[in-house]
Amino acid sequence: MNQKLIKKAYDLRSRGFTTGEIADELNVSKDTARWLILQGSDKKPTEEQKVPLDFAINWNSLGGSSTRLKYVSAAMADMALQHGEVDVIVGITVSGIPLATMMADILESDLAVFHPIKHRKRDDGGGAISSNFASVEGKKVVVVDDVITSGGTIGEAINVLRGLKAKPIAAVVLIDKKGITKLEDVPVDSLIRVSRLG
Repeated sequence: MNQKLIKKAYDLRSRGFTTGEIADELNVSKDTARWLILQGSDKKPTEEQKVPLDFAINWNSLGGSSTRLKYVSAAMADMALQHGEVDVIVGITVSGIPLATMMADILESDLAVFHPIKHRKRDDGGGAISSNFASVEGKKVVVVDDVITSGGTIGEAINVLRGLKAKPIAAVVLIDKKGITKLEDVPVDSLIRVSRLG
């Protein structure tokens, strides 16, 4: 399994993907993505760059089926409703968008898209809400993503949304690898929570 991930990470890097995009594509942390890329290159990691403690999530059987996505999105929409009426569902690129799109349809809400800093080629102040989708200003929003690895991306989205005068009422994710229940004083709900024992 590691060899397949190493090859995929290295292939994505050679196609121009950023470390953040590779992390999202493989559903691993950025540290794990960096480690995988180094494993596939001529420059091997040093002793200090040991394999990070992480879980690789493969949700191809879900992501490749619109029917399965619809059912999972319905469950996530139900979780979002626990926090009140939702004006806008904000999907985090890339893998949060299909879930957010279906949730917005189910909840009859508007849809917005968040591009995190980890996907941008230059660091020019952080992530951004796409202007091609719904406005979030003054709206009650729910942030949606596929996996929480560290919570950094969702925390970034919440802060950007607040800067745009939106009212984040919750974040809903498919899988939580960290055990996070709150970020930036916003409740976080996950359909599946992964716990490491031992």
